Amino acid sequence: MQRKIYEKLLYWKNNKIKMPYMLIGARQTGKTYILTEFCKKEFENYVYINLDSMENIRKIFEQTIEPEEIIKNIEAVMGISIDIEKTIIFIDEIQVSERAISSLKYFCESEKEYKIVVAGSLLGVKINRFKSSFPVGKVWIEYLYPMDFEEFLLSIGEEKLLNLIKESYYELKPMLDVTHKKALDLYNEYLCIGGMPAAILNYIENNKNIFQFNEEILQMIITSYLADMSKYTENIESIRNNKIYNSMPAQLGKENKKFKYSLVEKSARAREYESSMEWLLTSNMLLKCQSVSNPKSPLKAYIENNFKIYLSDIGLLRVLCKISINEIFTNKNMLYKGVFIENYVAENLYCKYRELYYWALGNEYEVDFLINLDGDIIPIEVKASDNTTSKSLNYYIKRYKPKYAIRLSTKNFGEANGIKSIPLYASFLI
Repeated sequence: MQRKIYEKLLYWKNNKIKMPYMLIGARQTGKTYILTEFCKKEFENYVYINLDSMENIRKIFEQTIEPEEIIKNIEAVMGISIDIEKTIIFIDEIQVSERAISSLKYFCESEKEYKIVVAGSLLGVKINRFKSSFPVGKVWIEYLYPMDFEEFLLSIGEEKLLNLIKESYYELKPMLDVTHKKALDLYNEYLCIGGMPAAILNYIENNKNIFQFNEEILQMIITSYLADMSKYTENIESIRNNKIYNSMPAQLGKENKKFKYSLVEKSARAREYESSMEWLLTSNMLLKCQSVSNPKSPLKAYIENNFKIYLSDIGLLRVLCKISINEIFTNKNMLYKGVFIENYVAENLYCKYRELYYWALGNEYEVDFLINLDGDIIPIEVKASDNTTSKSLNYYIKRYKPKYAIRLSTKNFGEANGIKSIPLYASFLI
Protein backbone atom coordinates (compact mmCIF):
# COMPACT_ATOMS: atom_id res chain seq x y z
CA MET A 1 0.00 0.00 0.00
CA GLN A 2 1.26 3.45 -0.92
CA ARG A 3 2.13 5.86 1.87
CA LYS A 4 3.01 9.53 1.43
CA ILE A 5 5.67 9.25 4.14
CA TYR A 6 7.78 7.29 1.63
CA GLU A 7 8.72 10.55 -0.12
CA LYS A 8 10.15 11.86 3.15
CA LEU A 9 12.11 8.67 3.62
CA LEU A 10 13.58 9.08 0.13
CA TYR A 11 14.49 12.68 0.94
CA TRP A 12 16.35 11.49 4.06
CA LYS A 13 18.21 8.86 2.04
CA ASN A 14 18.99 10.90 -1.07
CA ASN A 15 20.28 13.86 0.93
CA LYS A 16 22.47 11.54 3.00
CA ILE A 17 21.20 12.98 6.26
CA LYS A 18 23.36 11.63 9.09
CA MET A 19 20.71 11.85 11.77
CA PRO A 20 18.98 8.53 12.46
CA TYR A 21 15.41 8.57 11.14
CA MET A 22 12.75 8.18 13.85
CA LEU A 23 9.16 7.37 12.84
CA ILE A 24 6.58 8.17 15.52
CA GLY A 25 2.98 6.99 15.41
CA ALA A 26 0.26 5.10 17.21
CA ARG A 27 0.18 1.31 17.12
CA GLN A 28 -1.10 -0.30 13.89
CA THR A 29 -0.55 2.78 11.68
CA GLY A 30 1.95 0.90 9.51
CA LYS A 31 5.33 2.06 10.81
CA THR A 32 7.00 -1.35 10.64
CA TYR A 33 5.54 -2.09 7.20
CA ILE A 34 6.64 1.14 5.52
CA LEU A 35 10.13 1.14 7.06
CA THR A 36 10.63 -2.50 6.07
CA GLU A 37 9.54 -1.74 2.48
CA PHE A 38 11.89 1.24 2.39
CA CYS A 39 14.85 -0.74 3.72
CA LYS A 40 14.29 -3.63 1.28
CA LYS A 41 13.79 -1.46 -1.81
CA GLU A 42 16.34 1.27 -1.27
CA PHE A 43 19.36 -0.51 0.23
CA GLU A 44 21.52 -3.46 -0.75
CA ASN A 45 21.32 -4.97 2.75
CA TYR A 46 19.26 -4.35 5.84
CA VAL A 47 19.21 -5.64 9.40
CA TYR A 48 15.95 -5.78 11.38
CA ILE A 49 16.07 -5.60 15.17
CA ASN A 50 13.02 -5.73 17.42
CA LEU A 51 14.02 -4.61 20.90
CA ASP A 52 10.76 -5.84 22.42
CA SER A 53 11.33 -9.46 21.40
CA MET A 54 15.14 -9.58 21.05
CA GLU A 55 16.22 -9.33 24.68
CA ASN A 56 19.82 -10.28 23.89
CA ILE A 57 20.16 -7.25 21.59
CA ARG A 58 18.46 -5.00 24.12
CA LYS A 59 21.10 -6.00 26.68
CA ILE A 60 23.84 -4.69 24.37
CA PHE A 61 22.45 -1.16 24.69
CA GLU A 62 22.27 -1.59 28.48
CA GLN A 63 26.05 -2.07 28.57
CA THR A 64 27.24 0.30 25.84
CA ILE A 65 25.95 3.16 23.70
CA GLU A 66 29.16 3.49 21.66
CA PRO A 67 28.27 2.80 17.98
CA GLU A 68 31.22 0.60 17.04
CA GLU A 69 30.79 -1.55 20.13
CA ILE A 70 27.05 -1.86 19.46
CA ILE A 71 27.59 -2.96 15.85
CA LYS A 72 30.34 -5.48 16.75
CA ASN A 73 28.18 -7.06 19.42
CA ILE A 74 25.09 -7.17 17.17
CA GLU A 75 27.20 -8.98 14.56
CA ALA A 76 28.38 -11.47 17.18
CA VAL A 77 24.94 -12.11 18.69
CA MET A 78 23.12 -12.39 15.36
CA GLY A 79 25.94 -14.19 13.54
CA ILE A 80 26.09 -11.69 10.68
CA SER A 81 28.49 -9.20 9.09
CA ILE A 82 27.38 -5.59 8.69
CA ASP A 83 28.90 -3.51 5.91
CA ILE A 84 27.85 -0.07 7.13
CA GLU A 85 28.32 1.50 3.67
CA LYS A 86 25.73 -0.84 2.11
CA THR A 87 23.53 -1.70 5.07
CA ILE A 88 20.67 0.07 6.80
CA ILE A 89 19.73 -0.96 10.35
CA PHE A 90 16.07 -0.85 11.37
CA ILE A 91 15.50 -0.82 15.15
CA ASP A 92 11.84 -1.46 15.91
CA GLU A 93 10.05 -1.01 19.26
CA ILE A 94 12.90 1.23 20.37
CA GLN A 95 10.73 2.76 23.09
CA VAL A 96 11.45 -0.22 25.36
CA SER A 97 15.10 0.88 25.74
CA GLU A 98 15.91 4.42 26.79
CA ARG A 99 19.60 3.61 26.37
CA ALA A 100 18.99 2.63 22.73
CA ILE A 101 17.32 6.00 22.12
CA SER A 102 20.27 7.77 23.80
CA SER A 103 22.69 5.90 21.55
CA LEU A 104 21.20 7.59 18.47
CA LYS A 105 23.11 10.76 19.37
CA TYR A 106 26.42 8.90 19.04
CA PHE A 107 25.43 7.25 15.77
CA CYS A 108 24.70 10.73 14.45
CA GLU A 109 28.00 12.18 15.68
CA SER A 110 30.15 9.28 14.49
CA GLU A 111 32.53 9.86 11.57
CA LYS A 112 31.24 6.65 10.04
CA GLU A 113 28.21 6.74 7.74
CA TYR A 114 25.75 4.72 9.79
CA LYS A 115 22.26 4.43 8.33
CA ILE A 116 19.74 3.92 11.12
CA VAL A 117 15.93 4.03 11.10
CA VAL A 118 13.88 3.46 14.24
CA ALA A 119 10.22 3.16 15.20
CA GLY A 120 8.07 2.40 18.22
CA SER A 121 4.37 2.32 19.02
CA LEU A 122 4.58 4.71 21.97
CA LEU A 123 7.60 6.80 21.08
CA GLY A 124 5.70 10.04 21.59
CA VAL A 125 4.98 9.08 25.18
CA LYS A 126 8.53 7.84 25.72
CA ILE A 127 10.07 11.07 24.44
CA ASN A 128 7.74 13.17 26.56
CA ARG A 129 8.73 11.25 29.68
CA PHE A 130 12.40 10.71 28.87
CA LYS A 131 14.32 10.49 32.13
CA SER A 132 17.77 11.20 30.69
CA SER A 133 18.78 13.63 27.97
CA PHE A 134 16.87 13.05 24.72
CA PRO A 135 19.17 13.45 21.66
CA VAL A 136 17.60 16.72 20.49
CA GLY A 137 18.90 17.80 17.10
CA LYS A 138 20.52 14.41 16.55
CA VAL A 139 17.42 12.57 15.31
CA TRP A 140 15.30 13.18 12.18
CA ILE A 141 11.72 12.86 13.48
CA GLU A 142 8.66 12.23 11.31
CA TYR A 143 5.10 11.24 12.23
CA LEU A 144 2.94 8.53 10.70
CA TYR A 145 -0.84 8.71 11.00
CA PRO A 146 -3.65 6.45 9.80
CA MET A 147 -4.02 6.46 6.02
CA ASP A 148 -6.01 9.43 4.76
CA PHE A 149 -8.54 9.38 1.91
CA GLU A 150 -5.83 10.09 -0.66
CA GLU A 151 -3.78 7.07 0.45
CA PHE A 152 -6.97 5.01 0.54
CA LEU A 153 -7.72 5.88 -3.11
CA LEU A 154 -4.15 5.08 -4.16
CA SER A 155 -4.29 1.73 -2.37
CA ILE A 156 -7.52 0.64 -4.07
CA GLY A 157 -6.38 1.65 -7.57
CA GLU A 158 -8.38 4.88 -7.92
CA GLU A 159 -5.51 7.12 -9.03
CA LYS A 160 -7.49 8.56 -11.97
CA LEU A 161 -10.34 9.61 -9.69
CA LEU A 162 -7.79 11.09 -7.28
CA ASN A 163 -6.28 13.17 -10.08
CA LEU A 164 -9.72 14.55 -10.99
CA ILE A 165 -10.36 15.47 -7.34
CA LYS A 166 -7.04 17.33 -7.16
CA GLU A 167 -7.71 19.11 -10.46
CA SER A 168 -11.14 20.24 -9.29
CA TYR A 169 -9.75 21.39 -5.94
CA TYR A 170 -6.95 23.52 -7.34
CA GLU A 171 -9.10 25.00 -10.10
CA LEU A 172 -12.18 25.16 -7.85
CA LYS A 173 -14.36 23.74 -10.61
CA PRO A 174 -17.20 21.23 -10.07
CA MET A 175 -16.64 17.54 -10.77
CA LEU A 176 -19.04 15.91 -13.20
CA ASP A 177 -22.02 14.48 -11.33
CA VAL A 178 -21.02 10.88 -12.01
CA THR A 179 -17.45 11.27 -10.66
CA HIS A 180 -18.63 13.42 -7.74
CA LYS A 181 -21.07 10.65 -6.77
CA LYS A 182 -18.38 7.98 -7.07
CA ALA A 183 -16.04 10.01 -4.84
CA LEU A 184 -18.82 10.45 -2.26
CA ASP A 185 -19.58 6.73 -2.29
CA LEU A 186 -15.93 5.83 -1.71
CA TYR A 187 -15.68 8.52 0.96
CA ASN A 188 -18.61 6.88 2.79
CA GLU A 189 -16.85 3.54 2.56
CA TYR A 190 -13.71 5.13 3.98
CA LEU A 191 -15.77 6.47 6.90
CA CYS A 192 -16.72 2.88 7.70
CA ILE A 193 -13.22 1.43 7.34
CA GLY A 194 -11.02 4.26 8.56
CA GLY A 195 -7.33 4.58 7.80
CA MET A 196 -5.74 1.68 9.66
CA PRO A 197 -3.71 -0.27 7.05
CA ALA A 198 -4.93 -3.67 8.30
CA ALA A 199 -8.54 -2.55 7.89
CA ILE A 200 -7.97 -1.21 4.36
CA LEU A 201 -6.13 -4.41 3.42
CA ASN A 202 -9.11 -6.48 4.60
CA TYR A 203 -11.44 -4.31 2.48
CA ILE A 204 -9.24 -4.94 -0.57
CA GLU A 205 -9.03 -8.67 0.12
CA ASN A 206 -12.84 -8.79 0.26
CA ASN A 207 -13.08 -7.42 -3.30
CA LYS A 208 -13.74 -3.89 -1.99
CA ASN A 209 -17.21 -4.94 -0.84
CA ILE A 210 -17.90 -2.80 2.21
CA PHE A 211 -20.59 -5.19 3.47
CA GLN A 212 -18.04 -8.02 3.65
CA PHE A 213 -15.57 -5.91 5.64
CA ASN A 214 -14.48 -7.62 8.88
CA GLU A 215 -15.16 -5.15 11.68
CA GLU A 216 -13.38 -7.41 14.17
CA ILE A 217 -10.10 -5.98 12.87
CA LEU A 218 -10.97 -2.54 14.22
CA GLN A 219 -12.18 -3.99 17.51
CA MET A 220 -8.90 -5.88 17.85
CA ILE A 221 -6.93 -2.65 17.30
CA ILE A 222 -8.92 -0.94 20.05
CA THR A 223 -8.21 -3.92 22.30
CA SER A 224 -4.49 -3.66 21.54
CA TYR A 225 -4.59 0.06 22.37
CA LEU A 226 -6.19 -0.68 25.74
CA ALA A 227 -3.61 -3.42 26.34
CA ASP A 228 -0.80 -0.93 25.66
CA MET A 229 -2.25 1.35 28.32
CA SER A 230 -1.94 -1.46 30.84
CA LYS A 231 1.51 -2.56 29.67
CA TYR A 232 3.22 0.83 29.66
CA THR A 233 1.49 2.67 32.53
CA GLU A 234 0.93 2.16 36.22
CA ASN A 235 -2.41 0.68 37.24
CA ILE A 236 -4.20 3.90 38.27
CA GLU A 237 -3.07 5.76 35.14
CA SER A 238 -4.06 2.83 32.95
CA ILE A 239 -7.57 2.85 34.44
CA ARG A 240 -7.89 6.59 33.84
CA ASN A 241 -6.57 6.26 30.28
CA ASN A 242 -9.25 3.65 29.59
CA LYS A 243 -11.97 5.82 31.08
CA ILE A 244 -11.02 8.84 28.96
CA TYR A 245 -10.77 6.78 25.76
CA ASN A 246 -14.09 5.05 26.35
CA SER A 247 -15.80 8.36 27.13
CA MET A 248 -15.23 9.64 23.59
CA PRO A 249 -18.67 8.69 22.18
CA ALA A 250 -20.34 10.64 25.02
CA GLN A 251 -17.91 13.57 24.68
CA LEU A 252 -18.59 13.96 20.97
CA GLY A 253 -22.31 13.21 21.21
CA LYS A 254 -23.33 16.19 23.36
CA GLU A 255 -24.40 19.48 21.79
CA ASN A 256 -21.58 21.44 23.38
CA LYS A 257 -18.53 19.40 22.38
CA LYS A 258 -16.11 20.96 24.88
CA PHE A 259 -14.32 18.15 26.67
CA LYS A 260 -15.75 17.50 30.14
CA TYR A 261 -13.97 15.37 32.71
CA SER A 262 -17.33 14.84 34.41
CA LEU A 263 -18.29 12.60 31.46
CA VAL A 264 -15.24 10.46 32.18
CA GLU A 265 -16.24 10.02 35.79
CA LYS A 266 -18.81 11.99 37.80
CA SER A 267 -16.37 13.09 40.48
CA ALA A 268 -13.40 13.50 38.10
CA ARG A 269 -11.16 16.53 38.40
CA ALA A 270 -8.87 17.82 35.67
CA ARG A 271 -5.71 17.62 37.77
CA GLU A 272 -6.35 13.91 38.48
CA TYR A 273 -6.63 13.12 34.77
CA GLU A 274 -4.03 15.50 33.29
CA SER A 275 -1.30 12.85 33.14
CA SER A 276 -3.61 10.36 31.44
CA MET A 277 -4.81 12.92 28.92
CA GLU A 278 -1.21 13.84 28.12
CA TRP A 279 -0.41 10.12 27.63
CA LEU A 280 -3.28 9.66 25.17
CA LEU A 281 -2.39 12.80 23.23
CA THR A 282 1.34 12.12 22.94
CA SER A 283 0.61 8.53 21.90
CA ASN A 284 -1.46 10.02 19.03
CA MET A 285 -4.50 8.03 20.10
CA LEU A 286 -6.44 11.25 20.69
CA LEU A 287 -6.25 14.68 19.02
CA LYS A 288 -6.75 17.98 20.85
CA CYS A 289 -8.51 21.01 19.33
CA GLN A 290 -7.95 24.20 21.33
CA SER A 291 -10.45 27.05 21.61
CA VAL A 292 -9.14 30.52 20.71
CA SER A 293 -10.63 33.82 21.86
CA ASN A 294 -9.35 35.91 18.98
CA PRO A 295 -8.73 34.49 15.48
CA LYS A 296 -5.37 36.17 14.89
CA SER A 297 -1.91 34.88 14.09
CA PRO A 298 -0.34 33.15 15.91
CA LEU A 299 -3.41 31.24 17.03
CA LYS A 300 -1.45 29.66 19.88
CA ALA A 301 -1.19 33.09 21.53
CA TYR A 302 -4.98 33.30 21.95
CA ILE A 303 -5.86 29.84 23.27
CA GLU A 304 -8.41 29.47 26.06
CA ASN A 305 -8.92 26.71 28.61
CA ASN A 306 -11.72 25.06 26.62
CA PHE A 307 -10.83 22.30 24.19
CA LYS A 308 -12.36 19.47 22.15
CA ILE A 309 -10.96 15.98 21.78
CA TYR A 310 -11.20 13.75 18.72
CA LEU A 311 -10.23 10.14 18.07
CA SER A 312 -7.21 9.50 15.84
CA ASP A 313 -9.10 7.31 13.35
CA ILE A 314 -12.66 7.52 12.05
CA GLY A 315 -12.99 3.73 11.68
CA LEU A 316 -12.04 3.19 15.32
CA LEU A 317 -14.52 5.88 16.36
CA ARG A 318 -17.33 4.21 14.40
CA VAL A 319 -16.68 0.87 16.12
CA LEU A 320 -16.26 2.51 19.54
CA CYS A 321 -19.61 4.28 19.02
CA LYS A 322 -21.22 1.09 17.68
CA ILE A 323 -22.40 2.87 14.52
CA SER A 324 -23.31 0.33 11.84
CA ILE A 325 -22.21 0.51 8.22
CA ASN A 326 -25.89 0.77 7.21
CA GLU A 327 -26.28 3.91 9.33
CA ILE A 328 -23.46 5.59 7.42
CA PHE A 329 -24.96 4.80 4.02
CA THR A 330 -28.61 5.52 4.89
CA ASN A 331 -27.78 8.77 6.71
CA LYS A 332 -29.59 7.69 9.85
CA ASN A 333 -28.79 9.53 13.06
CA MET A 334 -27.66 12.67 11.20
CA LEU A 335 -27.18 14.62 14.44
CA TYR A 336 -24.40 12.29 15.55
CA LYS A 337 -23.11 11.92 12.00
CA GLY A 338 -22.29 15.64 12.04
CA VAL A 339 -19.94 15.05 14.97
CA PHE A 340 -18.60 11.95 13.27
CA ILE A 341 -17.71 13.92 10.12
CA GLU A 342 -16.12 16.65 12.22
CA ASN A 343 -13.78 14.00 13.64
CA TYR A 344 -12.89 12.90 10.09
CA VAL A 345 -11.94 16.48 9.16
CA ALA A 346 -9.95 16.91 12.39
CA GLU A 347 -7.81 13.89 11.42
CA ASN A 348 -7.06 15.37 8.00
CA LEU A 349 -6.08 18.77 9.38
CA TYR A 350 -3.99 17.35 12.23
CA CYS A 351 -1.92 15.19 9.88
CA LYS A 352 -0.85 18.31 8.02
CA TYR A 353 -0.69 21.01 10.69
CA ARG A 354 -0.01 19.07 13.93
CA GLU A 355 -2.29 21.56 15.74
CA LEU A 356 -6.06 22.09 15.82
CA TYR A 357 -8.00 25.23 16.75
CA TYR A 358 -11.62 26.35 16.77
CA TRP A 359 -13.47 29.59 17.58
CA ALA A 360 -16.56 30.02 19.73
CA LEU A 361 -18.52 32.94 21.16
CA GLY A 362 -20.48 31.79 24.17
CA ASN A 363 -22.94 29.03 23.34
CA GLU A 364 -24.40 30.81 20.33
CA TYR A 365 -21.65 30.79 17.69
CA GLU A 366 -18.94 28.27 16.86
CA VAL A 367 -16.69 27.75 13.84
CA ASP A 368 -15.43 24.17 13.69
CA PHE A 369 -11.80 24.81 12.74
CA LEU A 370 -9.34 27.63 12.12
CA ILE A 371 -6.11 27.22 10.13
CA ASN A 372 -3.25 29.60 9.44
CA LEU A 373 -2.50 29.70 5.73
CA ASP A 374 0.42 32.03 4.95
CA GLY A 375 -0.52 34.39 7.75
CA ASP A 376 -4.25 34.44 6.97
CA ILE A 377 -6.62 32.81 9.47
CA ILE A 378 -9.11 30.78 7.46
CA PRO A 379 -12.34 29.52 9.08
CA ILE A 380 -13.57 26.05 8.18
CA GLU A 381 -17.13 24.89 8.67
CA VAL A 382 -18.08 21.21 8.48
CA LYS A 383 -21.48 19.98 7.30
CA ALA A 384 -22.35 16.29 7.16
CA SER A 385 -24.72 16.73 4.19
CA ASP A 386 -25.52 19.31 1.49
CA ASN A 387 -27.36 21.53 4.00
CA THR A 388 -25.18 24.65 4.03
CA THR A 389 -27.22 26.93 6.30
CA SER A 390 -24.66 28.55 8.57
CA LYS A 391 -25.43 31.17 11.20
CA SER A 392 -22.03 30.85 12.90
CA LEU A 393 -19.89 31.08 9.77
CA ASN A 394 -21.85 34.05 8.44
CA TYR A 395 -21.45 35.84 11.77
CA TYR A 396 -17.72 35.08 11.81
CA ILE A 397 -17.26 36.41 8.25
CA LYS A 398 -19.16 39.58 9.05
CA ARG A 399 -17.18 40.19 12.25
CA TYR A 400 -13.63 39.22 11.24
CA LYS A 401 -13.68 39.57 7.42
CA PRO A 402 -11.31 36.68 6.57
CA LYS A 403 -9.64 36.49 3.15
CA TYR A 404 -12.07 33.66 2.42
CA ALA A 405 -13.83 30.84 4.26
CA ILE A 406 -14.13 27.11 3.56
CA ARG A 407 -17.29 25.05 3.86
CA LEU A 408 -16.89 21.27 3.76
CA SER A 409 -20.02 19.35 2.83
CA THR A 410 -21.32 16.78 0.35
CA LYS A 411 -21.85 19.57 -2.21
CA ASN A 412 -19.62 19.87 -5.26
CA PHE A 413 -16.71 22.28 -5.67
CA GLY A 414 -17.61 25.93 -6.08
CA GLU A 415 -17.36 29.41 -4.60
CA ALA A 416 -19.91 32.07 -3.63
CA ASN A 417 -19.88 35.11 -1.35
CA GLY A 418 -16.30 34.52 -0.26
CA ILE A 419 -16.98 30.91 0.79
CA LYS A 420 -15.19 28.08 -0.99
CA SER A 421 -17.30 24.93 -1.20
CA ILE A 422 -15.11 21.83 -0.87
CA PRO A 423 -16.52 18.28 -0.85
CA LEU A 424 -15.69 16.38 2.32
CA TYR A 425 -13.76 13.79 0.36
CA ALA A 426 -11.23 16.51 -0.64
CA SER A 427 -10.51 17.79 2.88
CA PHE A 428 -7.08 16.13 2.85
CA LEU A 429 -6.01 18.77 0.29
CA ILE A 430 -6.63 21.81 2.51
